[in-house]
Amino acid sequence: MRVLSIDGGGIRGIVPATVLAALEARTGRPVCDLFDLIGGTSTGGILALALTRPGDGGPRWSAAEIVALYRDEGPRIFSRSLGRRITSVEGLLDERYSNGPLRAVLERYLGETTVDQALTDVFVTAYDLQGRKPKFFKSWREDAGVPMAVAAEATAAAPTYFEPVALGDEALIDGGVFAGNPAMCAYAEAVRLWPQEPITVVSLGTGSQTRPIPLSDARGWGVLEWARPIIDVVFDGSNDAVDYQLDHILGERYVRLQTRLEQANDAMDDASARNLAALEAEGRQLVEENAALLDRLASELATP
Repeated sequence: MRVLSIDGGGIRGIVPATVLAALEARTGRPVCDLFDLIGGTSTGGILALALTRPGDGGPRWSAAEIVALYRDEGPRIFSRSLGRRITSVEGLLDERYSNGPLRAVLERYLGETTVDQALTDVFVTAYDLQGRKPKFFKSWREDAGVPMAVAAEATAAAPTYFEPVALGDEALIDGGVFAGNPAMCAYAEAVRLWPQEPITVVSLGTGSQTRPIPLSDARGWGVLEWARPIIDVVFDGSNDAVDYQLDHILGERYVRLQTRLEQANDAMDDASARNLAALEAEGRQLVEENAALLDRLASELATP
């Protein structure tokens, strides 16, 4: 069985979207036809849902169109008025961004489609603050009649960036707090769904953090100084740990496509025109550097 997992990473989701656009171009088939299960966290969750949303005779969106979503809608999602910057004290006393623009974009791209209507098995992660436990939106479960737009907003509600999302008695935030790289979760779900089948996992990163945190700085930090960088540290560290684990468990049946962000800013919310262009260039470079691997992968995935 073939499993696709997509990391969290905010605006950096344009990197795996670019890789998936290349995969669709190579196979001539949509992503939802190439995999038996697709899982995502945060921006990866948005990608997973958008690529499995039904349209007329197939998925509503291609991966290339989702690349355009990041390019066109990113600046609107990650925009702040001067008043917002002042009242939030740059995110120290309140969320940096209003959920309104994000919600509007998700409703426009995902419509009224519910998670259980996905074209292939799909799940996205979130964390319930009220219940203090992980939350999974799974298309095959009886309680999956949740709008994709709601699940997408919940999985993307990163602490300090967006406010939690209310769903019944739950208060949901970004699943990246426990599964920034959801590949291990995806593998566990696949083993449960298809216990007798061999499983291949394709895991896509959104670009690894490259900015060092000097000891001389961190040694004197307290709660306020750690508030922003700790999110990046937790997400990045857990991503690498999952990569290590699955590489040992699956060996050749595990493919990880990740890049170091040498040209682009690794901030999750830098949606400037310059950084969007740089992120897209990083994605294209990742495709070029792994052309042979993608050719082989495309051939394998296109085979019934």
